[in-house]
This record gives sequence, structure tokens and C-alpha cells, in this order.
Amino acid sequence: MKYEKLFQPILIGSCQLANRFAMAWMGPLGLADAEGGFNERGRDYYTERAKGGTGLIITGVTFVDNIVEEHGMPNCPCSTYNPVHFIRTAREMTERVHAFNSRIWLQMSGGFGRVTIPTNLGEFPPVAPSPIPHRWRDITCRELTIPEIKSIVRAFGDGAFNAKRAGFDGVEIHAVHEGYLIDQFAIAMFNQRTDEYGGSLENRLRFAREIVEEIKSRCGKDFPVAVRYSPKSFIKGWRDGGLPGEDFIEMGRDLAEGVTVARLLVDYGYDCLDVDVGSYDAWYWSHPPMYQEKGLYIKYAKIVRDAVDVPVICAGRMDNPDLALSAMEDGACDIISLGRPLLANPDYVNKLRSGRQAAIRPCLSCQEGCMGRIQEYSALNCAVNPAACREREWALIPALRKKKILIVGGGVAGMEAARVSALRGHQPIVCEKTGQLGGNLLPGGAPDFKEDDLALVRWFEHELHQLGVEIRLNTEVDADYIRAAKADTVLITTGSKPVTFSLGEHEKVYPAARALLGEIETGQHVVVVGGGLVGCETALWLAQQGKTVHIVEALDKILKLNAPLCHANSDMLEELIPYNGIAVHCSARAVRTTDQGLLIDTSEGRKEIQADTVLLCVGYQAERSLYEQLKYEIPDIHVIGDAKNVANIMYAIWDAYQVAGSI
Repeated sequence: MKYEKLFQPILIGSCQLANRFAMAWMGPLGLADAEGGFNERGRDYYTERAKGGTGLIITGVTFVDNIVEEHGMPNCPCSTYNPVHFIRTAREMTERVHAFNSRIWLQMSGGFGRVTIPTNLGEFPPVAPSPIPHRWRDITCRELTIPEIKSIVRAFGDGAFNAKRAGFDGVEIHAVHEGYLIDQFAIAMFNQRTDEYGGSLENRLRFAREIVEEIKSRCGKDFPVAVRYSPKSFIKGWRDGGLPGEDFIEMGRDLAEGVTVARLLVDYGYDCLDVDVGSYDAWYWSHPPMYQEKGLYIKYAKIVRDAVDVPVICAGRMDNPDLALSAMEDGACDIISLGRPLLANPDYVNKLRSGRQAAIRPCLSCQEGCMGRIQEYSALNCAVNPAACREREWALIPALRKKKILIVGGGVAGMEAARVSALRGHQPIVCEKTGQLGGNLLPGGAPDFKEDDLALVRWFEHELHQLGVEIRLNTEVDADYIRAAKADTVLITTGSKPVTFSLGEHEKVYPAARALLGEIETGQHVVVVGGGLVGCETALWLAQQGKTVHIVEALDKILKLNAPLCHANSDMLEELIPYNGIAVHCSARAVRTTDQGLLIDTSEGRKEIQADTVLLCVGYQAERSLYEQLKYEIPDIHVIGDAKNVANIMYAIWDAYQVAGSI
């Protein structure tokens, strides 16, 4: 078997894993109950990933302290808030996980400090090692006292003891990474103390050292304690991160200190290092969007692995099994950590093991359902897997009576509706007017950094073929076609069309989709009208080809509308625009084309921009004319996806899942 090495057992302390796959921690928002235990959603969620073959489950962050730093229970589970209740609910979960020969660790946090999410801030200033600026708000953090530090250390011992009683096979400390509270103590930029917890590197690491010593004293030396660890911070300054390839002075932890810290952490007693890089000041490293390369942490994990003699876990867009295998064979890591890929596909490991790689649903790294919803709504979900974190409530129920379902449109909503309908036992028929399924995913997936959009189309094609769904390509559907089909249910998933308008008589103005699909040659000089998500991604794609690109945006900043929900995505994209030499004209309006280019009106007057091509990225318009014609005639007719309301891939998939799941 090609990937056999990924399925060899490994020992971490006293904990033996059946394979080399771990589930990376992801914020467990919505998975706790009012007393800090794991609710039914949480127990189902983690068990489903164990059932899918994952060797090690690492829970999302849980807190040990709610006194020094209040976390607004029940945002996340807490092993010390109500120990009896926590042990009862967690024990049920660990027993279910163990039934599938998986192991499970509880990730325990010492707090967020200066990076506390604004929606979770209480009435009092956030804490930190020193009076330093908060990451998100213009306030100064309060310095922790030594008694408070000691109380958090004791809470780690209590929490780990409760976790061991609950059946957890180990714990992971969150963390000397990403600039959370314990990491703030470890980094000189944040730690300006002059007592035993500040100054020298050993003093700055004293907090992390006392934690592992306390846990080992309470739970025994054989109880595994791992630590999430970032050997490099990518901090240029307060709230300012460094981009890939950018030359800057590291203000946080540099790699030289990172190697020293890694060795010290192992000397202190940590049994495993779970490696990433980044910080909240550069959090597109810690939570990598699609604009980051796959396997972006591998070279940093290799540096750490060469320096220590304990197992190293590596995450960071590791869903490509060839990339994962090469990382292990090159000695970069011992265990592959999958976070978002296991949200998208809980059966990833079993599918890979059994040679069904084509059946693995890809993660898009869009972060709309995961980090974006955590950040905005304190809810963990997945854009491409509607059942993630609600496996029981959203489980598909077989239909009592088989129905013929006519689906008009083969975009993402139509494909998902067909898949769900077929799984439930219905007979879906998909009619697509073009010669290919995919709809707006096809132009959207044209840039190299959007390759997973096209992978999602291939996955849908594979699934529909396996399910035997009838696909009618090059089929133009009108009202008479629908009437003649005599279907029990009709789903209108006709999507949306780009908004266009005239800018004069010159033949150089096109919807961006035509360039993305390769239907036109843009030439060297391109103006993109519209600075939303599509406009910025199109501009970046063109600039990466070496073209001279301008963005003309009517609002006062780019990405003001239709930006990615997750700030890691929007922040990185916004910073990549000037970094790639793209000129931006905000508060500007395109007037008309000229022989040389495009005239625009700006606050400084009228300007002419040289342009071989002008690409329009000013939004989409729902195409729902068939629904409007038939909504009073067809008893069971639904409009789904962009045809209903122009949104994004996530809502097209979720709506299709809901509607098709209820037919």
C-alpha cells in the first residue's frame, strides 16, 4: 500500500496510537453544556472522527481557570468548573472514542490574555504578563500577579487529574503558540516583567515548566503531556504580521530561539511537540487560508524534529496524502494533524486506508463554517459538510417513498441536492445547460490558490457517479420541459449571473469569469472593477502571472463588502494586494473606456489607467425566472442556492442539504 507508513502505530509516552493521524484541535464552540461538560453534540462530533479512523483525537480548547480570566461559561468545556459533571460527560465520550481503537487527549488552556476575542471580553481589562496592548481593542491589559499565576498552575493539575479520571489518554497544553497567554509569557515582546516570570528565557518559560511539573506530579510521569508549540511568530510589530516571502525583522520568537525553547520544553517533561507557526498578530499563519501553500508548517516541524527526541505533530493544510507521506519520510514529523479536513470529511483516514481517496470530500480552506463562525457567532461548523458538529440532528433519514426529483442546474447547490436526494433513496435527475457540472465553482477555482474548489467539483462528480444519479448535460430547461418531466419535486438551482454594464464601445470589457475560464486573453495591463472578494482574488491571480493590475472600487476600502467571514482570510488577502504590486483606487468610479485604457473618477479628479482589458467584478444577480414562472403551478417546487439569494458556497450547500434532506 502506497500510504502504509501513515498507518503504522506509534508510542507517545504510554499512549500508543493505531496510526499516524491526529485530529487537530479546533475551537469547540457549541460543544459544551451549561456546567462545562461535553454536550451531546460534542460527544457525537468527536466520536464520529474516531469512527472515521483517526488515531488520535485532540479536543478543542478547554479551560482550567474561570476566575483569573473569565470565559463566559458555557462557551467551552471546563474540566474544573464542575468536576463531577465534567467527568461524567467526558467519560461517556472517551469510552465511545475508545470503542473505535482511537485515543483521545484533552487540550487544556491557561487563557487567552491579550488575544481574548472581543465578544468574550467581560467588564474588566484582559490579563497579560505585562501592561501591553490588546490585540483587537485599544485597551491595555492588566498584569497578572504571581498568586494568580500559581492558581492557574494548580488548576492545570486539577484539570489534568479530572481528565485522567474521565478516561482521556493524555493532555495537550494550549499553549506556547500563537501568542496565547502562556506564549505571551514566553515571548520577550509581550513579557516585560522583572520578577521570576520575566527577563531570561528560562524565567519566561517558567509558567510552561511549572504546568507540566504540576500535571506530572498529580497524574504520574507516564501520563502523556504534549504542548502546542510555535517556533516562529511572524510578528513585524503590534497587530502587524509578516507575509510568506516577506523580508522583515522578527519581533516575536525567531527560529534560533524557537529551537532553544523546543529543547527546553522537552527537558521540562513535555512528551510531544505539536508544531505550527504564527501568532494572532499574523494569524493567517496560525489559521492558514487558501492563499497559504499546503504543508506550510513542514519546514518548521523539521527544524524542531531535528532538535528534539520526542514525537512531533505537524498540521497546516496537510490533507494531501502524498505531501503527508513525504513529510514523514523526510523526518519532518511523526504524526500528521488534520483539523479542517476532518470537519469536511470525518471518514478521511478510513477512506485513505481503504484506497478510496477520490471519495474524500476536500476542505476549501475558506474558513466560512469554522474559524469565521467561531469568530462571529461562537459556533463551529463546516462550509462543505453541513452535518459537522450536529451529526445527530442533521443525520440523513431514508425516504419513506421514492420520488422523482428534477434538479435544474448543475452548480454546487444542484450537485449537493442530487447527492443528498440519492442517499435518501430518491431518484434525482440533474439538468445542466452547459457541458460540465460545477457552475460558478469553475471560474472561482481557476486561480492556483483556489484548486480545492475544482477538487470539490471532482468529488461531487465522483459521488454522483457512485450513486448512479442521472446527469443530463447540454440540456436547456424551460417551463414546458419541467411540465413534461412530471417530477414529484422540482428544485430550481439555476444559480446566478455576473452583473455587467457598458463602459463604452471599446471591445475590452468582460465579466471576470471569462478571463478565469480562459475564454479571453487579458493582455499585460488589466483593470479590475470591483474590490470585493471576487475582484481581489481575480486581481491577485493576474498579478501572480506577472501582469500589471489595478483595482477600481467605489467604496472607501477594498473587501468592505462580500469579504470572507474569517479575518485570517480577509486580512491576508487585503495585505497580499499591495504586496503583489496591485494598485488600488478606492472611492473611485469607472467612467468609460478609451483607446489606451479606462477613465475613472476619483476624489482627486479624473484619471486614465492603461488597460488592455477591463474585468467586471461587481456582483452577481440571482437567476430564478423558471421558479417565478412555475411557483403557482408546481405543488412541490423549491428554489435553492444563488437562485434564491446570492451568497456563498457554504449557504448553497447548506440550503441544498436541508431542502433535499426533508423531501
